[in-house]
Amino acid sequence: MNKQDLSGFLETNIDIDLPDFVLNLIVVGVLCYLIKIFYKKFSTTLSNREEFSKNFILLGIATCIVITIVKNSLALSLGLVGALSIVRFRAAIKEPEELVYLFLVIATGLGGGAGQIKITISGMAIGLIIIYLNSLRSEKNIKNNQIINLGIIIEKKIGDKEINQILDDAKNISQELKFISMSKTNSDVSINLYNKPKKFQQLSKFSDLINKKFPNSKVIISQNNDLAI
Repeated sequence: MNKQDLSGFLETNIDIDLPDFVLNLIVVGVLCYLIKIFYKKFSTTLSNREEFSKNFILLGIATCIVITIVKNSLALSLGLVGALSIVRFRAAIKEPEELVYLFLVIATGLGGGAGQIKITISGMAIGLIIIYLNSLRSEKNIKNNQIINLGIIIEKKIGDKEINQILDDAKNISQELKFISMSKTNSDVSINLYNKPKKFQQLSKFSDLINKKFPNSKVIISQNNDLAI
């Protein structure tokens, strides 16, 4: 390839069909919205799922736009590499499950931007079905297990009224609940419980509720199959 050919290749005009582009954006937006719903309903992460998932749709659409623009231009592709080299994610990914959902959203945007709508829809459908089946299996495992260790750490001083409300909230998600211990100081409160949850998803909802009421808080959930209430 000589210099003239390379110059012509780099300066290739981008011809984007607007109706197809809009259709791709709509499909990507709908798929990312479905991923958001599945994440909020079936995720087992203890992070704030509403806060984490609120940008799923925007991320998918942005990815679709970028791929649509650069897919036919080597010059823009090289420029994209340079632009992404200065981008840094400030939000830490705490759990592998969060990373999986982000990859699903990005994959949706990539597929839409590349114009592979049928393949993208088929792939996302299979992925969402797998998520649903895994949630059923997780719920079945919880039913078969006897005990969940529930540790609640509030990094501030709270009164008896707040403590009783925490216990009531824990009772609402439990078939059975047993109080184990409590440590209370001038700066924090730690509560340890054994509980048998009604549904696995309710553990995550309980964690979200505690984090919403007490921003400086931690909810630690672990299984203990050797104990019975």
